[in-house]
Amino acid sequence: MIVQSNAGQAAPTTSIDAKSVQQPPAMQANILNVEDEAPIRDMVRFALERNGHLVHCASTASEARQMMASQKMDLAIVDWMLPGGSGLEFVRALRKDKMYAQLPVIMLTARTEEHDITAGLDAGADDYVTKPFSPRELQSRIKALLRRSNEFHDGDELVRGTLSLDMAAHRLTVAGDVVELGHTEFKLLAFFMQHPDRVYSRSQLLDHVWGLGTFIEERTVDVHILRLRKCLKPFGAETILQTVRGAGYKLGTDNKF
Repeated sequence: MIVQSNAGQAAPTTSIDAKSVQQPPAMQANILNVEDEAPIRDMVRFALERNGHLVHCASTASEARQMMASQKMDLAIVDWMLPGGSGLEFVRALRKDKMYAQLPVIMLTARTEEHDITAGLDAGADDYVTKPFSPRELQSRIKALLRRSNEFHDGDELVRGTLSLDMAAHRLTVAGDVVELGHTEFKLLAFFMQHPDRVYSRSQLLDHVWGLGTFIEERTVDVHILRLRKCLKPFGAETILQTVRGAGYKLGTDNKF
């Protein structure tokens, strides 16, 4: 079943392909669904509730903030074009707030141009789903993000030169200075620090970092690599992430870090 926004050629529908909602999730999650088109909002709510999640719906960014003030959310699905303030600005505001900086966010929007996707990811979204979309695909991406957000609950600390990654506190420091990282950038750096000096292709990184069976384009890896380098640049550590032409990326062994 494919669902399309009013901005597209087909009208949204609330019918659901039964195959897309048969499997329950491994955990129940509180999911914030910020969408101003009622049919799509209701469809997403219905699909996710059938998968065992608790869905909190908002039609505006201000309404979403009110809900977040009274309920801890495990993940947010945010439309770009919202009345009274764009979803893009809402995501940017979340990333600036320490309480929500690590909240997994999926942008669900009819904006399909490459520069729009890049802008959404640069704003802090962990994933970007375009309309029309499949409820099954959306559920798969949600499962992958929830799995990733619950993987780091041990006390391990990864150290690479002056880079120290505290897995339990979800904190990166470089020579003692704290570096603010988004959830995806943290997960990506953790993977590289666990496997230093080994080259991984974009498809391999998608499998290891985003999870097998996800539907994310390979260019998403490039966007998050750029964002990670941008976070490390003020500390002079951005070159530790090396591009291997024609092969992929690796964490270098340069001792200056």
